Amino acid sequence: MIKLLTIIGARPQIIKAAAISRAIRNRFSGQVLEHILHTGQHYDTNMSEVFFRELGIPEPDYNLHVGSGTHGVQTARIIEGVEKILMEIHYDGVVVYGDTNSTLAAAVAATKIHVPVFHIEAGLRSFNMAMPEEINRIVCDQLSSVLFTPTLTGKKNLEDEGFAGIKSRIKFADGRGQKVILSGDVMYDNSMYFSLMADTQSDIIERLGLTYRGFVLATIHRPANTDSAENLQSIFRALLDIAEKEQIDVVLPLHPRTRKMLPVQLSKELLERVKNNNYFRITEPASFFEIIRLEKNARVVMTDSGGVQKESFFYGTPCVILRPETEWVEIVNAGAGLIADADYERIIKAYETLADKHVSFPPLFGDGNASENIVSEIIKYLES
Repeated sequence: MIKLLTIIGARPQIIKAAAISRAIRNRFSGQVLEHILHTGQHYDTNMSEVFFRELGIPEPDYNLHVGSGTHGVQTARIIEGVEKILMEIHYDGVVVYGDTNSTLAAAVAATKIHVPVFHIEAGLRSFNMAMPEEINRIVCDQLSSVLFTPTLTGKKNLEDEGFAGIKSRIKFADGRGQKVILSGDVMYDNSMYFSLMADTQSDIIERLGLTYRGFVLATIHRPANTDSAENLQSIFRALLDIAEKEQIDVVLPLHPRTRKMLPVQLSKELLERVKNNNYFRITEPASFFEIIRLEKNARVVMTDSGGVQKESFFYGTPCVILRPETEWVEIVNAGAGLIADADYERIIKAYETLADKHVSFPPLFGDGNASENIVSEIIKYLES
């Protein structure tokens, strides 16, 4: 029996892990035993625990409870905690997701003691080293034994960097080199699986009195936006002006970081406009099923989240990207997303363009079987 340790620490990773856990449970339960380690990087109930309940994931076998801290402190605590568990209990491999501090730390801890690392969502690049996530994903890719990339763009990025090709000279303790696999996207698997379920599990559309394609969904959480008064004010001015000009509701599930920074970064006048605007629907962080229903029904999504960009694409909703770049260039190339950064004029123009445009959503992220493909390839790698 192959023993895998899945490492999660942030809300998007919990969602991605659900797809892999489901594949193991449904197809590979006789071959793979999975344990789950939660680092505690996200520790707010609405940002973490509720997802376990909604997605039907077993409670974690381990929780490091690292909490908040600087990047160095948080990463160091996770490395220490993961290493301790891997030294005490034998695992054949560690599965990591995405680009958080939990991803980086787990990859470092496992590789140092010669436990293979399987990186799901490998090969994504923003080419912006000012983003902590870019640093995390690059380092994790370098340390991983098998890199599961969701798109052709991700595969090309890895090939350009010399992974698993003629230029690759990496050899691990077991004598094997790195392997790159175009797997498809586990989030697409989840989106298809949970789409209908969300309609019966969440009443957020009815509760907020929203109508199909009759509102804007906005999510803002990246430090580049929340920690910059200029950026946050520009974004909120644009949202307010769109809401008032178009007379359209703006639903804003507030990330804890954003909620904390609003009174700090917004001018007194702008903060009053936010509080008193009848079109603004500010809510607590949305649960998994709530965010699905909001993404499915919105006219336009405006976000700095990579995950929300993709999910909006899956559900046929165009997206304004509140960042200077995106890892999901396929969405922009398809015309289903426009990069606006935190620029007021560009946000307004992007919204107007997408709200009035017929947008196509070609199948770019696999066939809905990425999770099974990934588990199958992990088994083949470990048994070879």
